[in-house]
Amino acid sequence: VELAQDKLDQVYEKFLKLADNKKDISDDDILVLAGADRNQNHRIKMDYLQVTSGVGVRSVASLGLNVSGEKFEAAATGNGPVDAAIKALKQIIKRQMTLKEFTIQAISKGSDDVGKVHMQVEYNNQIYYGFGANTDIVAASVEAYIDSINKFK
Repeated sequence: VELAQDKLDQVYEKFLKLADNKKDISDDDILVLAGADRNQNHRIKMDYLQVTSGVGVRSVASLGLNVSGEKFEAAATGNGPVDAAIKALKQIIKRQMTLKEFTIQAISKGSDDVGKVHMQVEYNNQIYYGFGANTDIVAASVEAYIDSINKFK
C-alpha cells in the first residue's frame, strides 16, 4: 500500500490509537487502517461517540460530528447501541437515507480484534458503500455510515 505523507500521518495516528486499545497488531490490522483512509472525502468526521447499553434497557448514544468544520451533537435511544448511534447521526445529517446492508467482520481472532463494518446506504435511489474499522464495533458502524454519506453526490 502506497500513501502520500499526509495520509501516512493519518494512518499512523490511527495505528497509535489502535495500539493503545489492542495488545497485538497484525499485518491485516495495518492494511485495514491504510485502506480506511484511501480515497475518502472527509467532509463529515466523528468527534466522539458515547454509548450506554445493557440487557433489558434501551441503548442511548451521544454523538459529536464535525461537518465541514462545524460541530454538531445529538443523542438518541435505540434498539441496541448501533441503532441508537445511527439514529443520533441521522438527527445531525437530516437526509432521507436507508440502510440496505450491514456486515460486521473480525479481522483475526480475539476479543480485542478490529471489527470491519461494511454498509450499503441508499440515498436518492442510489446505493453508496461505506467502510469502517475499529476495536469498538459501534464506532466502526458509525464510521462506515459516515463513509457512505461522504460519498453522496
